[in-house]
Amino acid sequence: MASRIGRRRFLAALGGAMVARPFIACAQQSGRMRQMGVLVGYAASADDTVARPVLEAFQEAMQGAGWTDGKNIHIEYRFAAGDPVKIDTAAAELVALNPDVIYGLGGLPAAKALQKKTRAIPIVFTQTADPVGFGLVASIPHPGGNLTGFMAWDLSIGGKWLELVREIAPDLKRVGVLYNPETGPYAAALVASAKTAAGRDVDVLEFPVHDDQGIETALSSIGAEPHGALLVVPEPFTNTHQDKIIALAIQHGLPAIVSFTGATRRGALISYTYAFAAMIQQPVGYVDRILKGQSPSDLPVQTPTKYELSINLKTAKALGLTVPNGLLVSADEVIE
Repeated sequence: MASRIGRRRFLAALGGAMVARPFIACAQQSGRMRQMGVLVGYAASADDTVARPVLEAFQEAMQGAGWTDGKNIHIEYRFAAGDPVKIDTAAAELVALNPDVIYGLGGLPAAKALQKKTRAIPIVFTQTADPVGFGLVASIPHPGGNLTGFMAWDLSIGGKWLELVREIAPDLKRVGVLYNPETGPYAAALVASAKTAAGRDVDVLEFPVHDDQGIETALSSIGAEPHGALLVVPEPFTNTHQDKIIALAIQHGLPAIVSFTGATRRGALISYTYAFAAMIQQPVGYVDRILKGQSPSDLPVQTPTKYELSINLKTAKALGLTVPNGLLVSADEVIE
């Protein structure tokens, strides 16, 4: 992970920004103070285990670009815990403060919520799927509005996730796909690509969920028959609930591909997703350029240049699975 800021230093640097106060108060202290909003759609607070590495990487990138919170920029944060209503409220609060730029962490729901609230304030999004298809930008090379940013992955990656599960579990017969349709509206395309990869040998079944009880019911159903597996669509709700999902997958004997950064360290069998540091830190380059006068409409949307495969051998052993040597060799991270 890119950031190595000590916990105490990080929280001290971030602490002042956690207090909700008007941006104008900081602006009055110095004519040079710039204002920025950050919406973290998939975390409940700055100190939870999901948000901490994200914010550390972000803070490090901002400092590297020459922006220090409280010195030449004031950063106001909002957290939404993967809840659509909270995401909308957080977006409204940040837009009402009228900052120079807003950084939307939390995929499509965060970006769409911000877009609905303003067509004037520059917005840089990240971890977002299909920004053209969902109307965030006019085109990848020419966004054309007040939004630009970085895509998480192409929606055909659902097929790759299915293939990875089947490589570890060759007797696979059925895969349950878990997602919240409110916070993962792109799930249908991922499911379609997974079905294409599965062919006739594996049934791909959808399990839309909205709460803890839904997660428990879905995992129990998927695990009720042998030779099953779990594919978790990365989106704010499932990200926020990933510990519960991973624990239940192990309890029900399900090989699970949970493609959030760090998911395998939390017990998931496989993760295959964008390189974490780049996806969080590269958008700061766009933030910097916007603060220096560039328009987001002139900054092309970028796609990931590197994906990372992580495998948890301890979980594989607990599930009675053997990971092929070829897959181990290709992995970027192997947890033993």
